[in-house]
Parts: sequence; structure tokens; C-alpha cells
Amino acid sequence: MKFHKSRRLLTASIAAMVIAAPLAGCSGTASASGGSGGSGNSITLWTHNAGNPAELAADQKIVSAFNSSQSKYKVTVQAFPQASYNQSVVAAAASGKLPCVLDMDAPNVPNWAWAKYLAPLDLGTSLKGQLPSTIGKWNGKVYAVGYYDVALAMFARKSVLTAAGIRIPTIDTPWTQDEFNQSLAALKKTGKWAAPLDLGTSGTGEWWTYAYSPLLQSFGGDLINRTDYQSADGALNGANAVNWATWMRGLVTQGLIAQKSGADANADLTNNKTAIEYSGSWAAAPLSKTLGKDLAVIPPVNFGSGPKIGGGSWEWGMTNTCENKAAATAYLKFSLQPQYQASVAVAAGTIPATSSPAALKLDPSYGPGGSNEIFAQISRKYAELRPPTPAYPFISTTFTTAAQNILAGADPKSTLDQAVRGIDANIKTNNGYK
Repeated sequence: MKFHKSRRLLTASIAAMVIAAPLAGCSGTASASGGSGGSGNSITLWTHNAGNPAELAADQKIVSAFNSSQSKYKVTVQAFPQASYNQSVVAAAASGKLPCVLDMDAPNVPNWAWAKYLAPLDLGTSLKGQLPSTIGKWNGKVYAVGYYDVALAMFARKSVLTAAGIRIPTIDTPWTQDEFNQSLAALKKTGKWAAPLDLGTSGTGEWWTYAYSPLLQSFGGDLINRTDYQSADGALNGANAVNWATWMRGLVTQGLIAQKSGADANADLTNNKTAIEYSGSWAAAPLSKTLGKDLAVIPPVNFGSGPKIGGGSWEWGMTNTCENKAAATAYLKFSLQPQYQASVAVAAGTIPATSSPAALKLDPSYGPGGSNEIFAQISRKYAELRPPTPAYPFISTTFTTAAQNILAGADPKSTLDQAVRGIDANIKTNNGYK
């Protein structure tokens, strides 16, 4: 699946992390060999945004503003292509050439902290009012913070739903599982769509865990037991998880989704090839432009344990080898001012991590009555972080393989049992990632 620029957080970052630590699992402008923490009061900042000119420009403006605001420290930016970014970080860590400040995809934070790439952050009151899903933690300590997040949702034409007698759900009264199933059956019965729901099954990489583990969690299962993060047994292969897997496979056998969806979900919805699209806040602007007031933004379904979406996007942290942590901390605090966070969010087309007046002044669409307010509400109300454990890269790739096999017809229970055995063995081999 081709991701929107703000959806790029989901593509290759986790797959690359499998090699980030022992057994754990954009056109560029720099290489790993060129990185260093800096010298004296000059420090280096790395970003994956080389291929994202708007967001890179917003990052550079923050750096320029910081450098101009004082004379003690100087920050220099090096931008990398996203496709090779994580490998560059891993290589730099191995050779002792990490910069002082770098960005990272949120679910990687615990693994990089465990691998001692990152140092804990002491940002004081700078985190006040921050969207919870934008704060990266491990073992009770903050290691990263982001300027924005995105939110999963579904999209449809209001006119299509109304014609089929389907209620348009709201944040406070989302669809239940029965209501969602009945809605899909009603749409299928019309004969207008070969598969009425586009679930994004042509997606690759981290999309599978980001998109489908919230459905698993809404069924009452999970990727791992979150009490101690030492085993997936019972969470990923218990009755609730099996029910989720059976339901997912049933969507294929009943012709409600395609085993592999089309390459352009927005085009398929606007061309009436599908009736409902499962995507995220990045899809709202282009769909709204085409469908106008007929566009319905549908919050996540409650499958029994509450609606869920994945939380966490790109975040910023300080490396453990940084020789001037005072400079890095000063820069990070400066960058968290609402106007700077909002400027990056606007450039990326994402939800600002702060809802302060200064942020909403730059993008009022996420404020009260705004066209994008629903995404901010979904994020604050229903976001659940992917498991904050160093084992996550392995868990994610294992879950993706299991989910793909189940959609292809593999037995749900035995497939999930196999996934649990692999995850538990990985955790044991790494001494519990402690």
C-alpha cells in the first residue's frame, strides 16, 4: 500500500528495527558515516525527512529559530531518506557516531532505549498538555516526544449509508460489532460492490500491526500481556484473539473485503468501487475535496472491549552518547513550544500534539467545531500505544505474518499459537529485555 507522507511512519521502520539490537528485532542528504554528536556547543540533529520537503522545512525553521534565540548552542541538521534511516541509525550506533538529537518512529523507542541508543529526557513542564500518545516511554522514563499524531478512522458517503438504512455513527455512539457486521451485509446485499469494505489489506510493513492490532484489542485480545511484557500467551492466542482472527478471515470468505485490496483506497472509494474505506486522518483532505459534505468520518468500531486505534508517530529524542546533553535538552524544550509543534503538524497534515491556543491559531481545523476535530477526539479518546517493550519489533513482524496467513486461510488458533511460541522464545532469549 502506498502511504501518504504522514502515513510513512508505518512503512519500513519496524522491519529495519529487527536488526537494531541483539535478536530484537526520502532522497537523502547525508550518510551514517557523516554523523556525530557534534563538538563543543555545536550539536547535530538527524531526521528521516529528506524526502519530505514540507516537514523538513518546518524542522529546519525550528532549528534556525533556536540558533537565533541564543548564542550558547548551535544545532546542525542532517536529513536522511526514510527507507534507509533506521539502518543508518543502527550502523552509527555500532560505530559510535550517533548525533545528539534524532527522530524515531514511536514503537521503536523502547527498543532503542533498551539498546542504549537513547538517554532519558528531563523536559520538566514542557510536556504539560501534550497528547499522551506522543510521549515515548520505557520503564517509567520518558525517552522521546513527538509534535503530532495521526488517527485511524473509516470513511464513506453519507448518501450510501443512508440509502442502505445504515446509521452514521458518532464518537459517543460508535458502531457495535453486530451493527458493523449488519451494515457490511446490507451493503453487500445491494450487489453494487464486489467487496464493500476496503480494509487496506494490500498494505505492507508496519501498517498491518498499526491497523489490525487495534481491532484485536477491541475484541479483548492483545499482542502481549501488558502486566510484565514477558509473554503473549493468552493475549494473542486466547478466546478473544481467536474470535478476532475468525472474524477477520470471515470478511474474506463472505466477500466483504478483498484478501488484497486495491492500491489506491481513496480512488476506489471516490470511484464507488468500495463503500467504506479503513484508513486514517491523512485521507480526510483528499476525500473531502472530492466528496464534500457527503463524506462521513466514522470512528472505530466497538467490538466489545471499546473502540481502539493505534497511537504514536515520529518522535524526537537524545542519544546516550551525546557529549552535550544540556544543548540537546535545551533544543528539545525550545522545539516543544506550541507554535513550533503546530507548524510541523501543519506541514505533515497531522494532528498537533498540543491543543493550546497558539497551536490552534495555526490550524484551527482540529479545534472545537473544526473539520478535523473528530480526529483529535478519536486520538485522545481511543488511542492505545503499541506495546512499549523492546520486543515490539519482533512482535510486530510476527503478528504481521500471522495475520496475513490467517487472511489467506490458515487455521486461526494454530497460527496464533505459533506466533505466541515465537514471541515468547524471543523474549526468553533476550533475558526478558531487562
